[in-house]
Parts: sequence; C-alpha cells; structure tokens
Amino acid sequence: MESRPFRRYGKAITSILTRPTQTFSEIRKGNYIYIDKTDLVWQMTKNKYVFLSRPRRFGKSLLTTTLDSYFKGEKELFQGLKIMELEKEWKTYPVFHVDLSVAKAESTVEGLRSVLFRLLENYKKEFGEGAYENSPGSLFSGIIHRAYEKTGKQVAVIIDEYDAPLLDKLHENELLDAFRNVMQEFFVQLKANEAMIRFCFITGITKFSQLSIFSTINNLKNISMLPQYSALCGITEQELVTDMAEDIRQMAEVFGCSFEEMHSKLKAQYDGYRFSSKAEEVYNPFSLMNAFGDKMLSNYWFESGTPTFLIRQMRHFRTDITTMERIEVPDSAFDRPPEAMTTALPLLYQSGYLTIKDYDRDTRLFMLSIPNIEVRTGLTEGLIPVYTGLDGADVQAGFAAKLWKALKREDIDTAMEEMKAFLAGIPYVEGFQKKLEEVKNYEGFYEYTFWLIFNMLNVYARTQVKCKNGRIDFVVLMPETTWVFELKVNGTAQEALEQINSKGYAIPYQTEGRRVVKVGVQFARDTMTVGEWVVE
Repeated sequence: MESRPFRRYGKAITSILTRPTQTFSEIRKGNYIYIDKTDLVWQMTKNKYVFLSRPRRFGKSLLTTTLDSYFKGEKELFQGLKIMELEKEWKTYPVFHVDLSVAKAESTVEGLRSVLFRLLENYKKEFGEGAYENSPGSLFSGIIHRAYEKTGKQVAVIIDEYDAPLLDKLHENELLDAFRNVMQEFFVQLKANEAMIRFCFITGITKFSQLSIFSTINNLKNISMLPQYSALCGITEQELVTDMAEDIRQMAEVFGCSFEEMHSKLKAQYDGYRFSSKAEEVYNPFSLMNAFGDKMLSNYWFESGTPTFLIRQMRHFRTDITTMERIEVPDSAFDRPPEAMTTALPLLYQSGYLTIKDYDRDTRLFMLSIPNIEVRTGLTEGLIPVYTGLDGADVQAGFAAKLWKALKREDIDTAMEEMKAFLAGIPYVEGFQKKLEEVKNYEGFYEYTFWLIFNMLNVYARTQVKCKNGRIDFVVLMPETTWVFELKVNGTAQEALEQINSKGYAIPYQTEGRRVVKVGVQFARDTMTVGEWVVE
C-alpha cells in the first residue's frame, strides 16, 4: 500500500508517525508533518549503549530508522532540523539494523534461529561469512569484525523490539528458557565486541534480566524514565496545538465543533501518557495521526492488537482491574523483569495500559492510572470476552447502549432491569464457573462486574472510594449526575441505602454542581444477578 500525506501545503512538511510508513527517510522525502525530536536523538548518541522502553505503536520504529539515517551520514535528510545546529562532523558508520518483531510468532527454537539468520542475510552478503559461524550469535560477531576491518570504522547496532520473541512465552517456562538461550547467545556479542561498536540502541517493552544486554553491559544507559527523554516518542501538548493546529481545525469542521472543543476531545481520547515523575504528558502518536487521517475518534491503538502476553499475565496474577484508576507502587516496580514479577502491574505500565499520574517524593511512591478513554475502552472490551465469553462489540451495541440511555435520563428502574437481565445471561468462559462459586458471596465480585459494565460506556467509575466514614462501594460520574452505589450480598437494598446516608457517602459530591442519586443494590446469590434496588 502506498504512503500518502495527511494534508498538503505549498511546501513539503513531514510527520513523526504516518500511516502506513514508519521510516524516517520516506517521511522526509515525502510530504508529511514531522515533529522535530532530533536534538534528543543527537543527545542520546553521546552514550554508547542505550535502552528505551515504550509501549507498542509509540514511534520506536521511526526512532530506530532516524538513528539508522543519522549513522549512515544521510545529512540531506536532516536539513532544517534541530540536529543541524548540533552535529558538525557527520561521520558515516556501518549500520546493523535488526527488527526482531518479525520473530514474534515463532514457536520453535529452530524457527527463531532461522529468523535471526535471515535478518543477518543482507549483512552477510556485504561483509562475508566465516567458516565456523554456525549460530546466529557467531555470525553476528563475525559480521561486526569484518565490517570493522573492511571500513576501519566502528559500527552502529540498532535492535528494535528485542523482547518480541520472548513476551508470548512468559508462562511457558521450558520454551521461554530455550528461546532465552538463543537470544542470550545473540546479544552477548554486543558486549564481546564493545571495542568495535560506536553506538548500540535497543528498544523493547520490558527487561528480561537473564539476557546479556542487561547483566553484562555495565555502561548500558536506560533512558526510559529520564525526564529529558520523556517526549522522545509521543506528541506534547505544545506540539499538538502548534505543529498540528491545521489538523485540529480540519477535524473540528468535520465534527461541527470549535477548535477548542475538538482539542478537548482529542486530549481526552489520546493524551495522558507520562514516562517520568517530572515529565509532561504526551499523546499517543499512532492514534493521533490515524485520527487526523480518518477524521474520526476511534480506538486505533487498541484495535491494532491486544497483546496476548498481557492478557495471560493478568489472568495468571488474577489482576483486579477495578483498582486500576489509582494504584500506588514503589519506584522499584518499574525496573522489575518479567521473571521476577509477582503482579501484572509492571507489565501493564510498560505496555502502556497504565501510566504515571503523580509521584510522592517523601514515600517514593508513584501513582498509576489508565491514561485516557481509548485505553479504558479498549481494555474493557478486551477483557469482556476473556472473563465472560461474550463478544465486547455485541455487548456495547446492545446492552450498553440501552443502559447508557437509561442512566442519561435518570431512569434507574430501566437501567437496573437491563443490568439484571445482562448479568443473568452471562455464560462465562470455560473454567470460570468454579471460580464464580467461590466469589459469588463477595461484594467485590459484583463491584468488579459493575466496573467492567460502566467502563464499556466510557463512563468514569471508581470502586472502594475512600471517604471520612469508610469506603463507598461504587461511584459513577456522568456529565449531569453523580451516582453513589452501595452493594449488598448479605443484606437488603434498603440497608445499603441507609448505609449511604448514615455514613454520608454522598456529601463529598453535593458541591460539584451535578445531581446526586443514591442507589442501594442487593444481589441474589442463587442467580448472581441484581435482586432488588432502592433509589433516593
């Protein structure tokens, strides 16, 4: 499929991330918008070994091709960019650019070895092959040696998505160990040939500790959470409203709203990622560019594929997603390798499903939350079939739409009848029925179910909200109404409502300008659905 510009002006303008190309040279030669990050690229290259963790579809591949062009000395592609004021020498180096995302689907050790050999094929043709180079690592090492001897220059090594072959094997211990051994033999060459390497850049999502890139390269610089590099991949607020102002205006015309309203919609949908305690928030570049191209507010990032490894990790650790609106974690949690994880939270952050919202310097605790509407909606839709067996799209088109309309007109009776019918009809996935028998007497299970349902509606919902006299089971914030729910399994709906009143659960919301509605709900254990409710 041919690349196309998102818009045309009288002069050539390029783009940080376009559809479908993610190659710096194509973008610079075409007519695309480009958000200039080359000053950060130049600064980064002052280190020898650099690691950057970012979620998928966040511009890492574009960054690697930018480095590729820089080390090849393609000065003409950088004309007019910030790097031209910084770089004075423009030296040329042999560049080895390896994209391991192509090995993601491999399920055998031989298949993985074959992919690695194939990725080195063009470099083998250029620099030759040694007699005893019968493994990917030994061939890689030999190519580095011959490139250094042939050119008299150190080499640049760029490895994109280094962890792609390993992530889907997280809970297949035997296969994971076998794959890790192959990758270990490949990556150890980066340390062994240090004298011949000018620069090495590695991207991925997480850090597998038992690989030589993290265990033996002493001068590896992990820039993933450094504030000066926080906007290296992503679009800042300032970049959006200046470099992309014309795109916002054009999209506002399609939506029939003002520039400011369109900006607010984009911010709620795609902004909110923060990769350092001091950093400003950034927009997801993949989703933002697709939204401008289509003139639509769709969930592009999540629709590009829910990572299997993440869903498996969440199920393995029985992740309680109702807590994901506000989670406090120590700074040590971010650097924890998958092998040492005891919860899915580090991987949820590294994958982009949670992001940093605040940091307490005294306790050194980070507060994590879901970044934006796109992630909240996509995460909910992705989890519905995992836990219930229902198709998320069908649920949203049918039940969720009816529930939304009922809540909007404050028709709680219709809303609860819809909820009752929905819960009664959930089949649940195989193997989950036994778990239901264990949890159906606990209010937390119904809070969890409520959370999933309301998040399908793009409604801000929180469970176990702290207040002066206890914890509110469930709070739902809609544009004109705040709903305060108390849920009972071993009690009546009237008792639930009385608890809301006696403990003053609704008081904090009475000054916010919304109408406050209090709802006591009782669940029937035998049917595991709504039994009765009372409203005030």
